[in-house]
Amino acid sequence: MPTSTEKQRQFPCSRCGADLVFEPGQYALKCPYCQTENQIPQSQEVVQEEDFLSALRDLPSAQATQETLTVKCAGCGAESSLRPDVTADRCPFCGAAIVASGTSAKIIKPKSLLPFHVKREEAMGAFRRWVGSLWFAPSDLARFADANAVKGVYIPYWTYDCNTDSQYTGERGEDYTETEHYSTFENGRMVTKTRTVRKTRWWPVSGRVRNSFDDILILASNSLPRKYTEKLEPWDLENLEPYSDEYVAGFVAESYQIGLEGGFELARGVMEGPIRQSVHGDIGGDHQRIHSVRTRYMDITFKHLLLPLWISAYLYRGRTFRFLVNARTGQVSGERPYSGWKIAFLVVALMSLVAAILLMVNR
Repeated sequence: MPTSTEKQRQFPCSRCGADLVFEPGQYALKCPYCQTENQIPQSQEVVQEEDFLSALRDLPSAQATQETLTVKCAGCGAESSLRPDVTADRCPFCGAAIVASGTSAKIIKPKSLLPFHVKREEAMGAFRRWVGSLWFAPSDLARFADANAVKGVYIPYWTYDCNTDSQYTGERGEDYTETEHYSTFENGRMVTKTRTVRKTRWWPVSGRVRNSFDDILILASNSLPRKYTEKLEPWDLENLEPYSDEYVAGFVAESYQIGLEGGFELARGVMEGPIRQSVHGDIGGDHQRIHSVRTRYMDITFKHLLLPLWISAYLYRGRTFRFLVNARTGQVSGERPYSGWKIAFLVVALMSLVAAILLMVNR
């Protein structure tokens, strides 16, 4: 990623000297001119968790951060870096034009990533198939949704590990049955009958539950809708590689917009559901009511990593639509426009069909 004191690292081809780009699916940089593959030296480093509180304390230090030049898209707010020889481009997140007038900011260095595995041609094919499969799409959609606009982008994420200790108060409900008498009319006469009814006794309870969480994945970007990025999961985080500039060569890398502390607040929201489930289990009985839960978060560690996406962003009638491909697994997710007149035509056709069926039944 580019810094304020030096340009983004370039890697010359061993044969012709041209700038190299990373070849998805290979541990190599491929020359776009002579096609020579230059192997990436494999790091002996181990991807490790970092202490959360220590990182927050050390944020101002040069060891914990790096100065990064970023360009911010005026259309969607995405913050990313351009290649050093590029002064203008289109934002990979929304398709709007951007100009390299960067700003400097201190950010935590990414320590690991998943390299691209799915090739660009495969992502373009998936995009074409997806556009062609859309029901009720506008007839001119293919003209705007250009498969050649697919770009490779590294998206910033946090992962968090954490142990929790939660104290709770609530109620345990235990079911029991009673036989009750009731009166009803039967054959014109008032009769008395019995029936079995279920009731619940509630008892006040309190207790403590402990949980352990591993690799809670939090998107550190506001550039992409979470409901679409979550459809690309799971990621093979067990295959993380130590960060190396060679893997980023030829791709855009977005800077995080949600910081380390803000990411943990989102992780706490993810942990809340499992914590409440464990409280329900600890209360026991047939029913549970939770009145309060107080949780301590301990032994918090994190990783800052980059995950690879192929993105196609296009404008259609003033709106931005995105198509995403998990560049590790090929899983796809996307936004799409609908044709109002096609939907209206279907509604009219269905209503006409229903009316015809009713007419035939009446006859």
